[in-house]
Amino acid sequence: MPAERIAIASEADIVTARQRGREAASECGLSATEQTLVALAISEVARNIVTYAERGEIVITPVSRRGRRGLQVVARDRGPGIPDVEAAMRDGYSTSKSLGMGLPGAKRLMDEFELDSAPGRGTTVTMTKWVR
Repeated sequence: MPAERIAIASEADIVTARQRGREAASECGLSATEQTLVALAISEVARNIVTYAERGEIVITPVSRRGRRGLQVVARDRGPGIPDVEAAMRDGYSTSKSLGMGLPGAKRLMDEFELDSAPGRGTTVTMTKWVR
């Protein structure tokens, strides 16, 4: 399965990205529970794209490393960026009056999580879930 790009600009795109992520997770051998975790993590980062950057993309790619198989999800936008990444990764922190669980929640759902963001540069979140 090649990498799949999903443009994110609306609630409907979030639903599409969740569905595609769940399908890709199934194809690479993740359990039904892990498929749900991947879909939820995608939903969180895609919602951030719509809320803060208006548009961006989710790229879903099967990966293999050191004999392990998994699924990598990259959420990328060219929005305003995150001025305080450390604060954004704390539960309850939000600049949009939400519960502030999106990024830290997505990190807990996945096996690997990396956040790269700076004001004026946009945000890239790279997450991986490995087959157990």
